Amino acid sequence: MTVDVRAASRRPIHWAVGGTLLVATALIPGAESAAAEQTSQAALRYACAFPSGPEEVAVVVSAVLPTSVRTGEEIRPDQVSVEVDLERSALARFTGLEATTLSAVARLTVRNTVGDRSADASWQDLTAPPVALPDEGGVTLTATGDVPTVSFGTAGRASLRPATLALSLSSFTDGGTDGGTDGDGAEPTSPPGLDVVCEPAPGEEPVLATVTVRGDTDPTAPAPTPGESDADPLPAPSPPVGGLPPDAREKIDVLTEQRRGAVADEDPGSCPIEIPPEWVMTTAETYAAGYANAAKLDGAAALGPAFMKVVLNKRYINDSCASTVDVTSEVDFDYEGRRQLPPTKATFLSFGFMPTTATMTLEQVGPPAAIHTHTVTNTPTYPEETTVTAQLSLRLSDVEVNGVPLDVGPDCRTERPFEQVLRGYGQSYPRAGYLVAYGGSLTGYAHIPPFKGCGVGEDLDPVFTAAISSVGGKADNYTKMTQAPLCVATNPEGPDCPPRVPEPER
Repeated sequence: MTVDVRAASRRPIHWAVGGTLLVATALIPGAESAAAEQTSQAALRYACAFPSGPEEVAVVVSAVLPTSVRTGEEIRPDQVSVEVDLERSALARFTGLEATTLSAVARLTVRNTVGDRSADASWQDLTAPPVALPDEGGVTLTATGDVPTVSFGTAGRASLRPATLALSLSSFTDGGTDGGTDGDGAEPTSPPGLDVVCEPAPGEEPVLATVTVRGDTDPTAPAPTPGESDADPLPAPSPPVGGLPPDAREKIDVLTEQRRGAVADEDPGSCPIEIPPEWVMTTAETYAAGYANAAKLDGAAALGPAFMKVVLNKRYINDSCASTVDVTSEVDFDYEGRRQLPPTKATFLSFGFMPTTATMTLEQVGPPAAIHTHTVTNTPTYPEETTVTAQLSLRLSDVEVNGVPLDVGPDCRTERPFEQVLRGYGQSYPRAGYLVAYGGSLTGYAHIPPFKGCGVGEDLDPVFTAAISSVGGKADNYTKMTQAPLCVATNPEGPDCPPRVPEPER
């Protein structure tokens, strides 16, 4: 079989953390480069989707970067700035709300390329302070902040190119500071903000900087001329504006099968499988909360908030033939040092008429829960499906029937662990639905096995089995969990750290 080398070279190698496209080494802090530096700047036009209609916006991206590094050596962009000029027509939403000031948080995707490999880094939480809205003309917002590091494992001429830009705009009245905390009486407008997704205008592919990456056998390679690049990567995809379609799961399956069918007659050995080194793994923390239905009891019990310890990127497969990326991560619950969710108290009508109150504890058993994310990369939205699989045991305590304590003993639990599978669906461009890094809702069903060890002096196993356990092998107990964004260990000062407790959804 023949392989289209040009197409292969343009296909981005992205490191998925559940929808967050990161250059692998952006997760690892390290030493600064001692190489000579260059002040780099790229001016380009962006097409932004405002409620009033599409707007073309002038953007200037600048940063201080080294001129050359060794393979594996980290590049830490410094003095990063994203300057956005908004014309008067783009401000109609805010002038109509009688806003007096405007601020922004910018997120810029930067495509890093060396040779035939590319990866996207997310320059997040670049903050532009409030500026006054004039009576006439536009405004300039200048967003600055710290961004992730990047390193390249292959020698050559590396390029950094601005791609998708997302703006979270916030407007205020009466003096316009950040929410009025300085006593000036500033108040957010209603609605208080606007999220805008921008793509480089057609024909715009400027290079922010090029960096010479030297191998061990090439210690004296010359530094590149700023603005020069040998790479020709695929431009960032242009995402549609809107939320996650209701048929997300079916769409993901169809796209994957279509791509696999297209290459079914080809030699799979010619398709490279990209597997990153182990140091891509990193840890994170988050909370999840939700509800679990007890089908027989016709009621729901609150779950959480559950503290979760996550290990990201335990396994990674980039299948260039199928245009898919599969990432496996792991998670353990942690409550007071034990692998379990917090105990929760619930009241149900047993057998339809008898009020029964019990404390239920879900304990995690066996290996860590597996988080598997399947992403389709041959469509601009990058849709993905996430499956979380955990082995749990349900324990009952502090049981009261019609207000009378019922001594069930210390080890009233399901006779064997059961599997809880939760699924979520999302997309990266524009961000919607469930993504591991940003959280969202996961749903699924579980089969509750019979109970054992219940009762002191009398066998209560049949009572709880009849009242709670699933019939046969049917998974009939619906669960919906809402996960908060991840607090990643390598970004402890990020906006999602420390992790926060989400609002559960029914």
